[in-house]
Amino acid sequence: MALISCEKATFGYDGEIVLSDIDFSLYGGEYMCILGENGAGKSTLVKGLLKLINPISGTVNIGEGLKAHEMGYMPQQTAIQKNFPASVFEVVLSGRINSMGLRPFYSQKDKDEAHEKIKLMGMKEYEKKSYQELSGGQKQRVLLARALCAAGKLMLLDEPTAGLDPVATGDLYELIKNINSNMNMTVIMVSHDVHAALKYASHILHLSHRQLFFGTAEDYIKSGIGKEFMEGGTGYDY
Repeated sequence: MALISCEKATFGYDGEIVLSDIDFSLYGGEYMCILGENGAGKSTLVKGLLKLINPISGTVNIGEGLKAHEMGYMPQQTAIQKNFPASVFEVVLSGRINSMGLRPFYSQKDKDEAHEKIKLMGMKEYEKKSYQELSGGQKQRVLLARALCAAGKLMLLDEPTAGLDPVATGDLYELIKNINSNMNMTVIMVSHDVHAALKYASHILHLSHRQLFFGTAEDYIKSGIGKEFMEGGTGYDY
């Protein structure tokens, strides 16, 4: 059974269709990049996968005992997030909220998990520092650690490298790939960086208000849309 799949899923708001006929399956351990121009429906699909919105038609299926609240989610950074008045440890620990159930307080296991994920992201020495004092790359490492605290088998990342300099961007891509490879974590990432997508991802989902392509990165390069983009002739804003 697939870890997560869409079967002819169509999404929209107030009855107006934004994205139609999405049809793909991931079985565990894949790294899928979602590509498409601005406004193509990428973030709408992420909301659908997180069960924040329901499909107008078709289905989103979650298998392997995975629950919606066990998906690690790293949204696009907002100005509020960038200036969040909390310590690094507090931000990462908040990733455990959805797994607490009716418990009113964090358990020692929750705290141990936060410490572990902070260390994994190379941010141990910053644990007590204010989140808002960090650099852009450091903030994204913290948010990645937070998403890992929530993740069971799947992480969804919405343009995690947006606004980062090239060095921080490269470092974050390597961290995400290591999480995918070493933890067998399925990664679904929205990206505008097709070159990084083809370097790191195992699968590509290309959207333009509908599904234009789903398959391996290798097959994407050989496909008509892949070739057209690589030749610079798509006109898409990546």
